[in-house]
Amino acid sequence: MVTATPFRTLLVANRGEIALRVMATARRMGLATVAVYSAADAGAAHVRFADRAELIGGPLPSESYLNMSAIIAAARRAGADAIHPGYGFLAENAAFAAACREAGIVFVGPAAESIAAMGHKAGAKAIMQAAGVPIVPGWQGDDQSDERLAAEAAAIGFPVMIKAVAGGGGRGMRLVTEASQFPAALRSARSEAANAFGDPTVLLERAVVEPRHVEIQVFGDRHGHAVHLGERDCSVQRRHQKLVEEAPSPAVSPALRARMGEVAVKAVQALGYEGAGTLEFLLDRDGAFYFMEMNTRLQVEHPVTEAITGLDLVEWQLRVAAGEPLPLAQHEIRFTGHAMEVRLCAEDPAQEFMPQAGRFGLWSTPDGIRVDTAMSAGADVPPYYDSMVAKLVAHGPNRDAARQTLASALDRAVALGIPTNQGFLRQVLLHPAFAAGEATTGFIASHAAGLAPPVDEDLPDAAVAALALFVTMADPHHRAAPRHLGPPLPIPMVFEIAGTRQEAAIHRERDGSYHVALGDRRLVLAVDAVTDDVIRLRR
Repeated sequence: MVTATPFRTLLVANRGEIALRVMATARRMGLATVAVYSAADAGAAHVRFADRAELIGGPLPSESYLNMSAIIAAARRAGADAIHPGYGFLAENAAFAAACREAGIVFVGPAAESIAAMGHKAGAKAIMQAAGVPIVPGWQGDDQSDERLAAEAAAIGFPVMIKAVAGGGGRGMRLVTEASQFPAALRSARSEAANAFGDPTVLLERAVVEPRHVEIQVFGDRHGHAVHLGERDCSVQRRHQKLVEEAPSPAVSPALRARMGEVAVKAVQALGYEGAGTLEFLLDRDGAFYFMEMNTRLQVEHPVTEAITGLDLVEWQLRVAAGEPLPLAQHEIRFTGHAMEVRLCAEDPAQEFMPQAGRFGLWSTPDGIRVDTAMSAGADVPPYYDSMVAKLVAHGPNRDAARQTLASALDRAVALGIPTNQGFLRQVLLHPAFAAGEATTGFIASHAAGLAPPVDEDLPDAAVAALALFVTMADPHHRAAPRHLGPPLPIPMVFEIAGTRQEAAIHRERDGSYHVALGDRRLVLAVDAVTDDVIRLRR
């Protein structure tokens, strides 16, 4: 007998764009919404959007978004009978899922037992292997001595990967190309794993050379049904963090998709899995695929799947959590066109992509694409959380149309006040290897020199900044074209760009042109249009 678990009020135990994303669907389905927030997020967009908001602690994640007891208490105060964890934070925490169940609150996700089973890399591989899922040759065991691990690595054959069994996000992971590197890499991986997860245990895998990272979106329900919603290609990564995702993969044929999907669905059924999940695979040049891990939550990149299927994955999550059967059978799922997503992050490419905090003075995204974000002009980016500030998603009839639409959108987006990876992402989309669909997980490392945004030596950033300040902030009397016969008086300026002091002088001539002096250099610029968000200029 299948038990229904209906609910009326949903608390979203997260922040930023995913909190807004989940609440938008919940509201459309007639559910009341509750936001939780830290002291740093009191004025955040998800707090304003929700029907009710509850403060759960200080700015540090451990004080708020990772504080299980505070979130459960907030749900009780607000009368929430369900909790959606979003992604990150507590989304794959088995103890939190169990705590919700014990409190009589529906956890929108799989059972705590499924989360625990898939959260341990070694155990997950054993379960998947038993379910018939291909596994990369490797070794895992209780003997974690240096000597045993070195011997097993030699038996597997180099290159090998060292991976933390409790890991994720690339932490506790090291690629070792020859035996002499192994001892130092092992020490480093163990140390990082212990600090990040409290567990230094590692496993070994044969390294698949220049693979693609391809994942299969799956859903299961408590009625025994399971389906897949196709694949996503997440090969473009930096330090094992995804930057660009697309669906379908340019490397997956219909036959390979069917084969990978069948394997994934059988695994879900073997687990008795309920809710959204993703099986991540390495795909080699010959079409062989190997299981890496299963994410027991909604993925950051779920919008590309929504774009090509026309489905709302959050709605599916909520319906499954309430005990309903999956809305569609496998033969009813259709794929249309191609979708591509980039993750816009508050990071400084000039400083090894160091995360940035601050306030966006200007923020504008173009029409014609999907943008998942909690940002707006004047919005703050606190230093305590993930650096991603938006996801830009384009859908088109084919891959190249989606790619060009997304590159154009990045060109037209405005995110000023905090350094971002906007220019870097655009260069990725325009790179010939990516355009040809040839990107593997080694794409960024192989093409790093060609991915830096081009520098316009003929139009320095300082000249653009001086002109922008002049036309938006200077006294109207100074901005107007002079009518007197004498020479115009330059307006001196001192400002900073990326922490570097800049000095300029600018004035406007009678013909309407703007003359900018940067030391001994002189530039003549013209302004074609000025709006609230955009200044169009030319030399």
